[in-house]
Amino acid sequence: MSDYIIEMLHITKRFPGIIANDDITLQLKKGEIHALLGENGAGKSTLMSVLFGLYQPEEGEIRKNGEVVKINSPNDATALHIGMVHQHFKLVEVFTVLDNIILGNEPVSKGFVDRKAAREKIIELSNRYGLAVDPDAKISDITVGMQQRVEILKMLYRDNDILIFDEPTAVLTPQEITELLQIMKNLAAEGKSILFITHKLNEIMAVSDRCSVLRKGKYIGTVDVANTTKEELSRMMVGRDIEFNVQKDEAKPGETILSIKHMNVASRMHHNLAVKDVSFDVHAGEIVCIAGIDGNGQSEFIYGLTGLEKLAGNAPGAEPSSITLCGSDITKKSIRERTKNGMSHIPEDRHKHGLVLDYRLDENMVLERYWQPEFQKHGFIKKAAVTEYSDKLIEKFDVRSGQGSKTIARSMSGGNQQKAIVARELDKAHRLLIAVQPTRGLDVGAIEFIHKQIIQDRDNGAAVLLVSYELDEVMQLSDRILVMYEGEIVGELNPKTTTVQELGLYMAGAKRNNAASADSTGGEK
Repeated sequence: MSDYIIEMLHITKRFPGIIANDDITLQLKKGEIHALLGENGAGKSTLMSVLFGLYQPEEGEIRKNGEVVKINSPNDATALHIGMVHQHFKLVEVFTVLDNIILGNEPVSKGFVDRKAAREKIIELSNRYGLAVDPDAKISDITVGMQQRVEILKMLYRDNDILIFDEPTAVLTPQEITELLQIMKNLAAEGKSILFITHKLNEIMAVSDRCSVLRKGKYIGTVDVANTTKEELSRMMVGRDIEFNVQKDEAKPGETILSIKHMNVASRMHHNLAVKDVSFDVHAGEIVCIAGIDGNGQSEFIYGLTGLEKLAGNAPGAEPSSITLCGSDITKKSIRERTKNGMSHIPEDRHKHGLVLDYRLDENMVLERYWQPEFQKHGFIKKAAVTEYSDKLIEKFDVRSGQGSKTIARSMSGGNQQKAIVARELDKAHRLLIAVQPTRGLDVGAIEFIHKQIIQDRDNGAAVLLVSYELDEVMQLSDRILVMYEGEIVGELNPKTTTVQELGLYMAGAKRNNAASADSTGGEK
């Protein structure tokens, strides 16, 4: 019998204009956590999609326990006990957790769906693996971290013993990431075999037994994680040394670019306010970061600031809400007016608010500028000008796409979709950059590049408002940290004089200071 439960031998997969997988061999042992590492667009998700039956390779073969198998569809993969949690979840939001888990694999008794039997199995699996999922909750009402657990339960419910995780931590908070990594360890201890796509080297070092590295569609090598370092893995991934520590000069705050007074935003989930009486300023030449545990009002705050949500009314007699950008009141202005006034926005959800997925890449690059004379004449788009501009951004920001500017955005990897949005928002004229999770789903090389671009933006005189759940990013990139807890700013911290532990106390609501409500330029009061 083979030493490997899964072998992908000499796999080649081509798309128009690109070889996504070029003669790749990957071997998975029973009971191991095997990481798959590579830059954005290196071919990791494509390779796993071949294993799950979503794509058919032009060359190569797949073996399970030494026997050649043909996987023509996800149904074939499921029959072979192979399951996959995709980077962007495949859940029906209006269905309950239970309905999503059993969808397509419903237990039937006497001609009816046996929901009782399904519920018992789901609860038993949830308890065994420490997933703590409510089977009756609607998907639309639970956190992203909980949705991740539902996807895991979908695999376990189908008795899968080979589990593929595609960027499973890209949308999770630090606490949820810790919990997920422990769940993965528990699964491996039970004899499950896990393929784990990630860009995060710390996670590979924490849970993986072995790591295979891809670069530009080619196989670079496989290493035992216990015998390697983050630096060696990053060198294999991008072909050069990576600077893990952010290098930046002292901030030189100038004029006030953004001034927020008494902002309130209603919650979509309940009748209370998601954002409560928030006031602060952001100056030219500084990076102000809003830190906090996900779900404490950060998303609603950004929606209100960018015009995606209307602000809530203030209590009778209270000071009215106002947002001032570059001296102009934009409180009730449209999104286009805010853009014209100097606002750039890298959104939290690249699919919902960042891209039109079925548009070409060049069309997405000018979404907020197509009406300008540079790109239109007498109401008609100047397509050559749009493509020329897009080509320039693709080269500058290393956005990898099979057909360049003609590529449909949906077909690109998540990391390259993110790089396209970052390129568009940084390149257009702006005085305020709002960056929400700007490096989500990016590899270490791309993160290094984006961090340098944001710092350069600050040094060129822009005001930067950063929202991040990555504590390393918060501590290294920020000039000031504002902590949001339950919709309020509960602390202002100087990253030079605070610690991750102290920041954690503010994020958990165990500590607060009064600096947050003051119009200050830095430091803890």
